[in-house]
Amino acid sequence: MPQLLLINGPNLNLLGNREPGVYGSRTLDDIVDEVQRHAASLGLDLVHFQSNHEGELVTRVQQASREGVSYIVINPAAYTHTSIALRDALLASDIPFIEVHLSNIHARESFRRHSYLSDIASGVIVGFGPSGYRLAIDAAASALGMPRST
Repeated sequence: MPQLLLINGPNLNLLGNREPGVYGSRTLDDIVDEVQRHAASLGLDLVHFQSNHEGELVTRVQQASREGVSYIVINPAAYTHTSIALRDALLASDIPFIEVHLSNIHARESFRRHSYLSDIASGVIVGFGPSGYRLAIDAAASALGMPRST
């Protein structure tokens, strides 16, 4: 069973409470539970990791390459706009990844419009709320040649 790694960056542990007008009212646990069920229905094993610390995210990406992870879905949150270290880890891992954002980062403050990851990602999904994770799982499954769910 191919393994996907779902990574969520800083402050996403606060979903449900943090700016619900921007990020919605669902908790990260609710979203992850739904996405794990969806991945399983596609024949994928989805492992989740969340951290508020850049170094922990970098270390987790590095571990993924040693564990045989087939694809990464990542919402790097604020590290999207600041982390060359995370970019370098993703490049070094040689694992394809999809960048996901709950909000449309292109319709927000100007500093949020630049991503250090988008140009090296297989794809970028923004602005669809929690559905963006499901879309990313579908895209990863398709790229891995998995059969579509019914």
